[in-house]
Amino acid sequence: MLSVYGACPSVDDRTPQEFKRHLCEVSAWAEAAGLRGLLVFSDNDSLDPWAISQFIIERTETIVPMVAVNPMYMHPFNVARLISTIGQMYARQVDLNFVSGGFKRHLLQVGSLIDHDERYARLAEYGEIVARLLLEPDPVTFNGKYYQVKSASISPRLPPELMPRFFVSGSSEACVRVRRELDAVRLSYPREVIESDEDAPLKDLGVGLGIIAREDAADAWDIAHRRFPRDEMGEKMHQWASRIVESRWHIDLAYDAEQGEARNETYWLYPFRSGRTFSPYLVGSYGDVGNQVSRYVGRGVSAIILDEISEPDDLQHTMAALSCAEKGNAEW
Repeated sequence: MLSVYGACPSVDDRTPQEFKRHLCEVSAWAEAAGLRGLLVFSDNDSLDPWAISQFIIERTETIVPMVAVNPMYMHPFNVARLISTIGQMYARQVDLNFVSGGFKRHLLQVGSLIDHDERYARLAEYGEIVARLLLEPDPVTFNGKYYQVKSASISPRLPPELMPRFFVSGSSEACVRVRRELDAVRLSYPREVIESDEDAPLKDLGVGLGIIAREDAADAWDIAHRRFPRDEMGEKMHQWASRIVESRWHIDLAYDAEQGEARNETYWLYPFRSGRTFSPYLVGSYGDVGNQVSRYVGRGVSAIILDEISEPDDLQHTMAALSCAEKGNAEW
């Protein structure tokens, strides 16, 4: 069963009042469209994701915030306590996106100096402690390399139906190992999948995608090119940034973007190549986009996180394309 999430809007240059109003709008659009939830980001330049999630919960009935949790910012005991508190106060669920690190400058700002694979090893301990605190009826003792807890427990107990879904972000072998250890869904930005591909199944994977779909493909592409016009300076800045990243998915997409046009007319990397977003885009008619989504789902993708949606009409058209994908895929 495919789960679809939106993305929490960024603050950008909005005033506090403008941002709160827009966050309310996006949450309402997502709920009306039947999305499971909204991904709430976490890095040094963003607002606190737990405060944002509480704001969303208090203004919706069903939306599940997917909270990005990073060992840089919070002890795993406090994560479990926050989840228990939200369950007690609102009888609502949150999902967790475990993030190992971030931009290099953000890591340096908070003194996180361990290397890429070691950050994932730390993340595995982090996620195990959160899970055990939420699931186990007895006090938890854990003696790891990065974390130690002794006879720790969370009160009140979280009802089983409010247990969060676990996600972990990345594409490296280190991330794949953590996904298995935490029994999580791995989140990444996907490379192109075409009908003749013989790639390994994308089991237990969630993908970040932007979607611009309309009844007529020409209309969708007209919107896409107006929304993401040619930006030579953005391309140069992104090309420079891509030389210093450690993320496997970013390296792969940067390589694909530099190779030129995609192998079909729906998968589009220019918004990524020009530094406007991390998400690849699917652009075209409802059937074109639905066909591409169906290929991902057929290979085992179980979640889609949509790129930030600026207008309610965009979400309605996106859901029309996803409906086409559902009708054309027996794996749905």
